[in-house]
This record gives sequence, structure tokens and C-alpha cells, in this order.
Amino acid sequence: MENFFGFADHKDFFSRRCIWVNGPVIVGAGPSGLATAACLREQGVPYVVLEKADCIASLWQKRTYDRLKLHLPKQFCQLPKLPFPQEFPEYPTRIQFIEYLEDYAKHFEISPRFNECVQSARYDETSGLWRVKTSEAEYICHWLVVATGENAEVVWPDIEGLTEFKGDVMHVSEYKSGKKYEGKKVLVVGCGNSGMEVSLDLCNHNASPSLVLRNSVHVLPREILGKSTFELAVLMMKWLPLWLVDKLLLFLTWLMLGSIEKYGLKRPAVGPMQLKNTMGKTPVLDIGALDKIKSGGIKVVPGVKRFLHNQVELVNGEMLDIDSVVFATGYRSNVPSWLQESEFFAKNGFPKAAFPHGWKGNSGLYAVGFTRRGLSGASSDAMRIAQDIGQVWREETKQKKRTTACHRRCISQF
Repeated sequence: MENFFGFADHKDFFSRRCIWVNGPVIVGAGPSGLATAACLREQGVPYVVLEKADCIASLWQKRTYDRLKLHLPKQFCQLPKLPFPQEFPEYPTRIQFIEYLEDYAKHFEISPRFNECVQSARYDETSGLWRVKTSEAEYICHWLVVATGENAEVVWPDIEGLTEFKGDVMHVSEYKSGKKYEGKKVLVVGCGNSGMEVSLDLCNHNASPSLVLRNSVHVLPREILGKSTFELAVLMMKWLPLWLVDKLLLFLTWLMLGSIEKYGLKRPAVGPMQLKNTMGKTPVLDIGALDKIKSGGIKVVPGVKRFLHNQVELVNGEMLDIDSVVFATGYRSNVPSWLQESEFFAKNGFPKAAFPHGWKGNSGLYAVGFTRRGLSGASSDAMRIAQDIGQVWREETKQKKRTTACHRRCISQF
């Protein structure tokens, strides 16, 4: 009892509800958080899922464009314990994936606490417990699972003159369709999968997109010889060294796509799979944008130097007249803004330990969905975390029934 009062800041303690959670608190109700919750349920471990939005998978529901499909075959994107419906295509649409996630939550009876944005979380050495504060309550628990993922916050570049530009400016997270851009000149900043696909969508809606490529990019066909390029790479990596897999992929890509350098698409010196494994930079899987680039429908341009009222100056001195700008400049982790911890997570919001060791920290801290390996990496993390917590949970419940002394304002969950 003394320890419990010792770790509570008295002002905060009496100003918000205090909720005791027998199992872990999972922060985030995206695919990573849902996968962890499902695996914990299979282990018989209670939990609470906190989600700042008003729905599950808010990134997919609110910050993705209409034409989006999964870039990898569905067998690499399904969550643990429940495959995609057989009638779904090999590359499910955005709507189908959201439907799958909603069915997943219902199947495993996952009920996140929505509109609960975590303001801070810290481990209290005195009590040996985690304190997770939201605007509504303070949750007390033995385990904390960080499932906010790699794409929690949008990234806006700092470019000279952007505030003076008079046209429409948006991040790709706000983009839905190219329909309203018909006949307009649109600058798309960022040459990853999102930038390529948005440029293709704009071109299909009779806009004139210019795609900014600052450095270099690997563009691979989505399929090689009728098989998913990713699936082929995974298969080859079981038997061949990574450098040889990269050489084979690039050779097969050259046979299918030809040389892309003459269109302004410079390839990195490092191979696509090595770059993915070391830097987390995903190669572009082409679904039609390259043909538009070759035909001139999409113009590839170098980096931006500055914006003017209705123009942009590129680093090579070229001036472009533009009506709108779409920043496909990606996302970042928001973990440093709320988690008061510095040993496990780095300043960039990712675990310091490289894959496959970045899922478990000290003092009951876990991370899921930070592997830079997409949904398959998140699923792998979720299963490891649930097994680890489940083992401790079973050992403790065998020893004795857990009893917790708490203040009269502390509501016990489960």
C-alpha cells in the first residue's frame, strides 16, 4: 500500500481516475495492436487497448487514398490466427483490408478504448509498475506494449517559400483522389510507393503531375514471372546470400522494365533488399506509374530549392508553373513525445536493437510494429510478445491469485 501511494503524484492522482490493469496496456489499435491483443487472448492474458482516434486502424481508415491496395500478396499481410477470406483477391483493396481488420477485432472480441490519447507513460522504479496517463485516466500495469507503429505522425519538409505559395498544399495523408485535379499541374514531392501511386492516379484523372526525386530509388515490378517479387525475394533469401539475391532481382527487373536511369530514376548503389534490411527503405513496386513516366504523362524532376507564389524552383535552376503540391514525404514514430524512456527506444522513436531483437525491452516494456518489415514483421512481434507475457502470467497465477491493494479511487479491471 505504501509503495502504491509512493509512486503517485498527489495532484494528478486525485484529478483523474486511476485504473488497475491486471495484464498489459497496449497503446495503439492499428494492425500491430490488434495482433498483440488477439495473441494475448489466445494466451488467456487480459489487457487494455488505448487508441487516440475513434476507430481501429485510423491510418487506413482516415489517411489513405481511395485507389490504395496492399502492395504485397495477402498471405504476407494477414494477422496471426485469422487468414484473409478466400474470396479476397491476391492484393486486397483498402476497403477490403479495413473490413478484414474490423472482422478481426470482432472475432477476438477486441474492444479498444477510443479517444484516449496517451499523454505520458513511465516506469516507476519504486513500485515496479508502469503509469500510463491519458486525458481521461491513469492506467497502472506491469507491462506496456507500444503499438503506435512507424507511421504515427506525418512528416512535413521544411522548404523555403512554402508559406508564400498560393496554390493548394496537402500531405498525402489527406489525398483521396485525383478527380479534383483534372487539368491542373501538380507537384508530388516524394518518390516512394505513395508518391508513385498518387502520380499515377493524378495522371489517370487527366492532371499533369511532376514527381520529385531528390536522391535515388529502386523501382521493381510487382510481379516477376507471375510470382510476387517480394515472395520471390523471400524464397531466394532462404538459399542464397543477400548480395546475390539483389543482383538477381536487379537483373530480372532490367529484363522486364529496361533501363530506367534515362527517365531520371537513378538507382541506389546498395541493392533493394539490403537497403530495406539496413535502412528500412522499401523499394517501389511498380503498378503502372513507370509506363506513364516513359510516355511523358508523369515528369520526373530533381529536388526542390524553393517555392514562389505559383511556381517552384528546382535545384537545377529549372522553374515550373504549378497549381498544387502533394507531399508524399512519409511518416514517423511519435514514441518520443509520450514515452519517458531512453534505453530501449532511440530518439527517432524506433527500438535501438536491430531486428529481430527490437521487440522486448526492460521492466515489462515491449514494441510491436517497428521492424520496418510491414505487417509480417508486426505479426511476428505480436506472437513473441504474447508468448513472453503469457509465460510469466501463467507462472504468477499458479503461485497465487494476484491481489492488489489500491486506493478507493483505483478501479480494478478484469
